[in-house]
Amino acid sequence: MSGCTTIELTWIEGRIERWLRFGRIVQEKILSRSVRVVGVDPGSTFAFVRWAANDYGTVESRVDILQATCPGERYSTVPFVTPGGVSLLRLSGWPKVEAVLFAIDQIQAEDIAPDDVCPDHWRHVHNRLSCNLEPRHYTPFRHDAWLKRRALAA
Repeated sequence: MSGCTTIELTWIEGRIERWLRFGRIVQEKILSRSVRVVGVDPGSTFAFVRWAANDYGTVESRVDILQATCPGERYSTVPFVTPGGVSLLRLSGWPKVEAVLFAIDQIQAEDIAPDDVCPDHWRHVHNRLSCNLEPRHYTPFRHDAWLKRRALAA
């Protein structure tokens, strides 16, 4: 999987769950019944959710929204993501993870692909939820403005 950012996904029911909430998978390699490695293209955005539990309850709830890096770019390291990515959002704790998943659902309800959303919106969601405030909704009007701004930069 050269040239791609790879993410190791694991699903062991009730113990370890690492999955993509959104992102365009371009390559996939199945390692076992519970583990697979997927690849995303440089520059693409994806949401990586990690959850783990033991006999006493949840020990980890985390969501990262990352932008896959292009060769030579700086990046943040994230467990199970190789080499890493540009961090747009990084939150832990189930209430905040649930709020991010709800924000993603709201975007999809507007018929907008979450991986096409303006990266600044994910930073906004991160900042607002970090302070226990509600983030603004991402509307089709905001999305249209982002698409026009991106077209001008290209």
